[in-house]
Amino acid sequence: MPQPKLSESVKPDTVTGVLPSQALTQLICRGEIKAREPIGDDQIQPASLDLRLGSRAYRVRASFLPGKHATVTQRLHSLAMHEIDITHGAVLEKGCVYIVPLMESLNLSNDLSAAGNPKSSTGRLDVFTRLITDYGNEFDHVRPGYWGTLYAEIAPRTFSVLVRKGSRLGQLRVRRGEAPKPDDVLRRLQQEHRWVDDSLDEHDIKRGVPVRVDVHGDPETGLIGYRANSHAGLIDIDKMHHYAIEEFWEPVYRRNGAGLILDPGEFYILASKDPVRVPAGYAAEMLAYDTLVGEFRVHYAGFFDPGFGDPDAGGQGARAVLEVRSFEVPFVIEHGQIVGRLIYEPLTEIPERIYGEELNSHYQRQGLQLSKHFKD
Repeated sequence: MPQPKLSESVKPDTVTGVLPSQALTQLICRGEIKAREPIGDDQIQPASLDLRLGSRAYRVRASFLPGKHATVTQRLHSLAMHEIDITHGAVLEKGCVYIVPLMESLNLSNDLSAAGNPKSSTGRLDVFTRLITDYGNEFDHVRPGYWGTLYAEIAPRTFSVLVRKGSRLGQLRVRRGEAPKPDDVLRRLQQEHRWVDDSLDEHDIKRGVPVRVDVHGDPETGLIGYRANSHAGLIDIDKMHHYAIEEFWEPVYRRNGAGLILDPGEFYILASKDPVRVPAGYAAEMLAYDTLVGEFRVHYAGFFDPGFGDPDAGGQGARAVLEVRSFEVPFVIEHGQIVGRLIYEPLTEIPERIYGEELNSHYQRQGLQLSKHFKD
């Protein structure tokens, strides 16, 4: 497959970083990434691998981490309430917590670690999902050299969802070496490429590149986002462009140039004020929760593939969609307010496939956009 066109200035120059699509394929061939059933080519994304649910789910009393002395299965003996066969489909109820062994497992070499994140469509449905490993002390983190099963913790927050064996709610990224997060590198890259906001200066970049929210919305309609209906119906996680928006979402409009008041516990879909660009030599992750900018969470999926928003991949003007939930107290966000920060990390090499038109990537060139489960 031909390499994407990129200037030399945005190519990674390190042997550490996130592994691209062709390196993931090599790990599959070597057996470092394994599965109970063959891994499909369409599971391999530019810098991540889609993970599939297995055939059994366990309703548990509470979220948990197994800790360094136990496997997930051992903890399930005391925490599981009942077992569900999801082979042909089963409902995961909102407000409940489930553990599902995944079809994929790992046998990593000692120089490789991994991280999990929800797929974009999963986060936009307010389905909270995290990766767990045996003997793990952290969610979404796979320690170097891990050998064993992968599990998904799934907690639907707003909508109950129908899932089945093979449904894809999360992704896996594999990293060689430590994740670098120096702000001086981000400042240089922002200065050279203006990846997020042309008006940013170097002093705005601390703990990542800031992302600002749009609460002015569409100039003609005034639409700035959507608020989820708490008592809506069931969503089949595998049905695309199927559901009517108005049955699940209430539109939110700007109010005389004022900001938006976030009601505690409510779930909103908003958009960033400025376009976001992730060149093919890099991946980006949004910090989901930063108490220094407010008591709210702004992103559940949090991962941007190489090529997102990049003009070379047909993504000119793509904005970040923000999955927002306020905690504890009502909170006012104003237009242009910083609500999150992006951390850019180099890939070990340019991926053979990048996010964009050639992969028929659903959210390329997006503005304010709900998940692909809803009709356009």
